[in-house]
Amino acid sequence: MGKIEVNNLYKIFGNKPQKALKKLKSGSTKQEVLEENNNTVGVNDASFEVKEGEIFVIMGLSGSGKSTLLRCINRLIEPTAGSIKVDGKEVMDFEKTELRKFREKEFGMVFQNFALLPHRTVLENAMFGLEIQNVEKNERVSRAKEALKAVGLDGWEDQHPEQLSGGMQQRVGLARALAVDPEILLMDEPFSALDPLIKKEMQNKLLDLYEEMERTILFITHDLDEALKLGDRIAIMKEGKIIQIGDHEEILTNATNDYVAEFVEDVNRSRVLTARDIMSKPVSLLYPQDGPRTALHKMKKNELSSLFVVDKKKHFKGIIYIEDVVDFINDKDDEKEFKDIIRDITKANPEENLRELFADIADLSAPLPVLNDNDKLLGIIVKTNVLANLAADGEYDKN
Repeated sequence: MGKIEVNNLYKIFGNKPQKALKKLKSGSTKQEVLEENNNTVGVNDASFEVKEGEIFVIMGLSGSGKSTLLRCINRLIEPTAGSIKVDGKEVMDFEKTELRKFREKEFGMVFQNFALLPHRTVLENAMFGLEIQNVEKNERVSRAKEALKAVGLDGWEDQHPEQLSGGMQQRVGLARALAVDPEILLMDEPFSALDPLIKKEMQNKLLDLYEEMERTILFITHDLDEALKLGDRIAIMKEGKIIQIGDHEEILTNATNDYVAEFVEDVNRSRVLTARDIMSKPVSLLYPQDGPRTALHKMKKNELSSLFVVDKKKHFKGIIYIEDVVDFINDKDDEKEFKDIIRDITKANPEENLRELFADIADLSAPLPVLNDNDKLLGIIVKTNVLANLAADGEYDKN
């Protein structure tokens, strides 16, 4: 069972939507319904499932119905027909009071236009959702400050929105959503109004928060690059219908129709796929409490010639090689410490693309560690993964 399950969802705007619904189900197009019934089709028979803990991206051009669909999930827009289940509970069955409580518990929402209250301070804006929930004041302040710190706004609590840049205002909006500790984040093109550098910064911040907080995120965008960067899976919409759902590979290489093909035709895999896309989890790591015998055991057990060394919170310290471990064990020099054999190695940022990675990894005999801005080890990349992805794009020739 998915975290969110949507089945045969419709939203039709205008008078007598049920009459228009019958026409849609009998095969009429969105344009025919508009011309014959003066009804606008927002969402047309949408079905999808969002897994717990994933970022599910819905993308499409303006007017495709993606924002309407998002607002139907928590019934900010009332669907015309269909089923919406969250954790197995049918959202369409909720009465008004039950629905309000359910929204407060399950959902946090981040909008494109920030939606901050100008007369309130940053802290007061971040507390707003908790205030609506009637959370006690001391707890409101504590949780809002914690959320502001998480988005990098520690120290800005007493400022007003007009004193902040666009990117900082959006961080306040994100903090407000996080403060209520939602199970699901609904994000409606939250970064589209930001300039490219700030947009990239906010995308990276969202990914860092996602890794730390493990929330389910439903994200709306019209930008394919953003969808590929953030999404575990992507749904593409056109004229209210979902026309394809897939992961990066499926969307880029197996377009189901010409519309999807046009979206991805100019995408070069080696520029779009990043370290984050192709990294994998290391099978074993060496921690502070581990010594040379433990290191040798882990390498033999997992058939590894090297191990990455991290602290308890997985902050990267370096790499050890099996020949150095064996030499250390056999060496009788009491003054030599185990930490002395930890070596430095080339590192990758999670947003580096395949072209950049290939240059870094070409001469390495070990995997390439992928670190975030705080030097936390996110994953590793082996040379074969880079070569395989370049070969799939026709850019690698072994000759």
